[in-house]
Formats: sequence, C-alpha cells, structure tokens
Amino acid sequence: MTETDPAALAAFIGNQRTEHHVPHRLTRQVLEMSESWFYKWRDKPTTAREVRRGQLADAIRQIFEKSGGTYGSPKIWLILVREGWRVSVNNVARLMAELGLAGRKILTGAGWTGLANGRRPRTSCAGTSPRRLRTRCGAAT
Repeated sequence: MTETDPAALAAFIGNQRTEHHVPHRLTRQVLEMSESWFYKWRDKPTTAREVRRGQLADAIRQIFEKSGGTYGSPKIWLILVREGWRVSVNNVARLMAELGLAGRKILTGAGWTGLANGRRPRTSCAGTSPRRLRTRCGAAT
C-alpha cells in the first residue's frame, strides 16, 4: 500500500473493522482521514486503467524474472512492444521503479581500462615536463 493510492487506503480502513474489530471512525481519526473521503473511496470500482496497469506490471515482472534480473527498462520495453503492448519506455521505467526492479549495470569501456587513483590513463605525452618525456614517452631529449 502506498500513500498515493486512496483506494488501497480505503480498503485498509475497511479491513481493520472486519479483521480486527476496529471501528472505521477510530481508524480514520488515527490516519487523519475525513468521513466523506472514506465513503467516496470505499466502494470505488476498479477502473480499466488500473486493471491494465496491473497487467502491465505482471508482464514486466515476468520478463524481468525470465532475464534473471538483468534486463533494464529499455530492453523490457522492446520485448513488450514486440508482444503487442502500447507503452512508453518512461512508463516501463516508472513501473519498474515502483516494483523495486533494477537491471544489471553494464560496465562501459572506461570501467575496464584499469584507472589508477581515479585518473584516466594518459593517451598522449603533450603537456608533460621534459623529465617525464624522457622517462615515460621514450623521447630522445
């Protein structure tokens, strides 16, 4: 349950009465919710958008688990589009963040160069002192 999902919060308040015999009024007061707000959201039917979002979340979770937890949002988006879903990369990324799914980070070429003390390796000898030129770059000075 998240703070931004009012239907889930209203269901939580309703469940407190059925499961723990705590009156709605007491639960609403503790959570600082008005009575009119509770009755507005209590019997709200699930919308088509919420149903589709749940199906999309299930599809994303299945693809992510099949990949062994390595695919990120661009790859999952590509698979979803190939399966016939109409969804954007940003929506896939947002849903993955809400679900707590994160793909494996791929090291770029800079990650494999063996950086010394956090510095990039020297690619040329320009701008070095004459002493370093003799020892490092093999100059005959």
